[in-house]
Amino acid sequence: MKTVRQEHLTRRQMLLILGGVSLMLSLAMGIRQSWGLFQPSFIRDMGITTADFSLAIALQNIVWGVTQPFVGMLTDRHGTRPVVLVGVVLYAAGLLISLYAQSALMFTLGAGILAGIALSCTASQIALNVAARTASPANRSLVLGSVSALGSLGIAFVSPLAQSLITGSGWQMALVAFIALAAAMLPAAWFAGGVDRIEIGTAGSQQSVREALAEAARHPGYVVLATAFFVCGLQLTFLTTHLPTYLDICGIDPNVGAQALAVIGFFNVIGSYLFGWLGGHYSKRFLLGGIYVLRSLFITAYFLLPPSPTSTLVFAAAMGTLWLGVVPLVTGLVVHLFGLRYLATLSGIAFFSHQLGSFFGAWGGGLIYGMFGSYDPAWMGAVAIGISAGLIQMGMNVRPTPRVERERGSGLQVAG
Repeated sequence: MKTVRQEHLTRRQMLLILGGVSLMLSLAMGIRQSWGLFQPSFIRDMGITTADFSLAIALQNIVWGVTQPFVGMLTDRHGTRPVVLVGVVLYAAGLLISLYAQSALMFTLGAGILAGIALSCTASQIALNVAARTASPANRSLVLGSVSALGSLGIAFVSPLAQSLITGSGWQMALVAFIALAAAMLPAAWFAGGVDRIEIGTAGSQQSVREALAEAARHPGYVVLATAFFVCGLQLTFLTTHLPTYLDICGIDPNVGAQALAVIGFFNVIGSYLFGWLGGHYSKRFLLGGIYVLRSLFITAYFLLPPSPTSTLVFAAAMGTLWLGVVPLVTGLVVHLFGLRYLATLSGIAFFSHQLGSFFGAWGGGLIYGMFGSYDPAWMGAVAIGISAGLIQMGMNVRPTPRVERERGSGLQVAG
């Protein structure tokens, strides 16, 4: 394949790559973040329990996390296009199995395992890897924020569509619509794969993947970054999985749950772009830590007040602004510390920690509710570890590795 340097990309080539990866990310995440809307219908019609549903979504997140580093390695070695195309096919297969599932086991296979692998290939980490390789160093943080923002539009579109179809035509028709959206991801994934033509550069080019992993494991800042990322997954997946059920318990119209997810998606667009821009001008570690702390404060305020449609939508707007703003910041910090060569691999490993948090957010929330008959212990725990992680994140070591400092001439030129 004929390669081209990033600075020699035409505007059309850049727009096709970034537009394709943004659409792919938008649809992948829109579907993923709408699963909670199906929970009441599946419990009623499929005969599964809240714990069964929570476990399937928890497994989706843990499978996504476990497979993400390996998918990253495959991407770094064989290119983006084959990985994302396979991911789209797996996504459609998982949705199809969920549509015809007659048991918790079949639902877990489709919505849990296959969807989890598919997300490794099509969602945030691979998408931001594409964006980072396509953008120039000067504009990288802004481009990462922009792709994350455009990728956030999916939930604003998909969640209301799903709830409308569930209410008017049944959950089966909503899943059929999801399969159609997965088909629309195929051309988007193909264009995103155009990033394979871009030369990576010299940074880290002489490293093996084993050497890159050892280098990352020795860096205390990377360890803090990956550990704090756990909290991000826990808080967000707890909300997307259990907020619709919490509202149902409180006697609030189920359409409010879909509206809340749509509001999250809309404000996520603003927040992702905002934090991408801020990350190019201010300390990424302080911005990250601030996001974790602010989320925790908003969760506290929401669950302490009596729930209402208005308070729910205000809460959704606040959380949406802070939703995926972490992703361009985390990706930018990994590039700052280690360069681009093994970005997909190293960001994938950090994302595994995120998905461990997602697992506990989805499954643990259901488990705690089953034990106590209340979500109070769950949100209190999410708040406590969120504030702790935010403060630790602010103290992260952001000095690039000696190798990167030598290759850049001065690794301290990029703010962390």
